[in-house]
Amino acid sequence: MIFHRILIMCIFPLIFIPFLLTGSEFNWNKHQGTRIKLLLNKHPYSDAILYHLHEFITKTGIKVSFDVLHEEEYFQKATQELSSGSSKYSVFMTGAYQTWQYASKGYIENLRYYMEDERKTNPHWDKNDFFENILSALSWNLKLNDPLGSPGSPQWALPIGFETNTLVYRKDIFDKHGLSPPKDLPELLELCAKLKELEPDMYPIAVRGTRSWATIHPGFLSAYTAYGAKDYDPFPHPAMNSPQAVEMTTLWMEMVKKYAPEDWQKYSWYECSMALGNGRVAMMYDADISGYYQNQFGASVAAGKLAWAPGPGAPGAKPMSNMWIWALSMNSHSKTKDAAWHFIQWATGKELLLKGVQGRFSTVDPVRKSIWAHPEFKIKLNDYTNYYKTFQKIIPNCKVYFTPQPLFFETTIKWTETLHEIYRGKDTKLALDQLVEKLTKIMKQAGYH
Repeated sequence: MIFHRILIMCIFPLIFIPFLLTGSEFNWNKHQGTRIKLLLNKHPYSDAILYHLHEFITKTGIKVSFDVLHEEEYFQKATQELSSGSSKYSVFMTGAYQTWQYASKGYIENLRYYMEDERKTNPHWDKNDFFENILSALSWNLKLNDPLGSPGSPQWALPIGFETNTLVYRKDIFDKHGLSPPKDLPELLELCAKLKELEPDMYPIAVRGTRSWATIHPGFLSAYTAYGAKDYDPFPHPAMNSPQAVEMTTLWMEMVKKYAPEDWQKYSWYECSMALGNGRVAMMYDADISGYYQNQFGASVAAGKLAWAPGPGAPGAKPMSNMWIWALSMNSHSKTKDAAWHFIQWATGKELLLKGVQGRFSTVDPVRKSIWAHPEFKIKLNDYTNYYKTFQKIIPNCKVYFTPQPLFFETTIKWTETLHEIYRGKDTKLALDQLVEKLTKIMKQAGYH
């Protein structure tokens, strides 16, 4: 009997310990045969994912289907599906601003739970390789006036690519006339005046102008923040009529009226990019990658002639860039969450994201530090004058500078409408005072005081 007890005591650990180790190890095949469906925006980032999707299916045995829509239709579809409580799509693309709306209504899953579970997350995934300011922009505790990325905040999405906002300009034209990129907004207006005289067949600059939140978020908010202006101070108190905001907005709208295309109010990111590429404008203050794709060989008449510089802001201020992020979120109503998490970590992993910058889709900007440090990626940017240098200069101050809040879209469109009023001739200070009155009323009606 004693011998039997000793034998059991010796054998039991040999059986049980491997069981514990196996149970705690990450297994790519754990959800083999599970079906998930993706909702994706048509973009080079999603193109790269789909091009390599067979690798994920082979690796995991998870069966993946997807729908891909163009941007405007995409956001409408995503909001419709999530608000209905549908479990049709397990994973979908989103941006930081959308997560404020989705998370506050319980539409999306907190991914931090998955990230911190060693059984669910590949040990080589490496959270610390992401730029911290990008991860923070997708993390919020839903407490108004608490900053993005507060310790312990839920992680509502994980990034697959992002955009800084910079000045992209025609280097050949600048070299021809001995011009240099401007250091601040007043210098930008002076440069625009020179270009209007020197190159009368071109508009000096393109910036966004459509009736959309997207008009505020690129160049405008980057320069606005550099002036020390805030959108709310604090929330729910709008601050678009502060002295700093009035000064910056006055300069910006003077630039738009005098030097941007006459159909400015129709300009989205697409029109800005195309105007730069086809030679309609000499400069663009917008997403760095919009210029990147125009600069590729054979892509446009401006290909090979573009250069990058930090977006001009306030005199003496550090370069500021508001950030746009394309990310992946998980539907809180999904019935296949663990399989969805397998997909998200694969799609945000080092291996796939490196393939994205190496492959046929030439995706930029990488969200992982290791890829920016990769020799092959540095060589790839040699033909994009000062792209890498500009990125390194602005990344420390590249963030989401909007105040996180659930009424973001409604209130930011009101802000754009005010810029349109100024464009049509209304006094800047008066228009901004009226904007603050409108937004204050909206906040009170929504129950914020």
